Amino acid sequence: MVLTQNRITDLFAQKSERLLNVYFTAGFPELHDTVTVLRGLQAAGVDLVEIGMPYSDPVADGETIQQSNGKALENGMSLKTLFAQLAGCREATSGDPVTVPILLMGYINPVLQFGVENFCQKCREVGIDGVILPDLPLNLYLDEYADTFREYGLVNVNLITPQTSESRIRYIDEESDGFIYMVSSASITGSTKGVNDSMLAYFERIQTMNLKNPRLIGFGINDHETFNTACQYANGAIVGSAFIRHLQEKGTSAESIREFVHTIRA
Repeated sequence: MVLTQNRITDLFAQKSERLLNVYFTAGFPELHDTVTVLRGLQAAGVDLVEIGMPYSDPVADGETIQQSNGKALENGMSLKTLFAQLAGCREATSGDPVTVPILLMGYINPVLQFGVENFCQKCREVGIDGVILPDLPLNLYLDEYADTFREYGLVNVNLITPQTSESRIRYIDEESDGFIYMVSSASITGSTKGVNDSMLAYFERIQTMNLKNPRLIGFGINDHETFNTACQYANGAIVGSAFIRHLQEKGTSAESIREFVHTIRA
């Protein structure tokens, strides 16, 4: 089954350069901040929004995002609560309708506990366009879940790293629907400072492969300089830990969020 058109594929059909995807953790800093932050990011002009589904053991994430996960769980965040918060956000009756593409990022265990088809159905109901599950093996996804995801119009975003072989990258490219998430280095989120020569060599290597899917670079993108560098080698970049720190320090007001996005885009 081929994925039907959705907001993510539409976005990349219309725009191919300098896309900004910003990640935040649902229910952080406070339980009911989720839609406030989502609307703030849309108003600030981001291209995609990635909402983290809090999990007790986020193995790919560094201290900043781990702490935001823990705080969100303490606040009472769950998948059921997240879907309830997002219900109606695409509709004008609930204020400014959210039109920006939304991805849910997290880990497979809570999705399995929720029920994969139930999860996909809820995603469609509230207007989720894609999912990033770093610990879901591609072969398992293709064998067990791909038809269900595509039936409900969900893009499954796959990750590659500097250690991923060329043959594996081409396989991922062939089996991907929306975009490829390029992890900038063999590290956890928030731990990379700046872009080094080995990263640039990796970016250049992937660029010369002429993959069919768009690419966004994440991990270590935290200011205008790193965003600008990433955009020279891919279609855009993903900012996460830096925005979580900003929310913690500066709050969730529309002005605060606009200020952060402006510093990244400059």
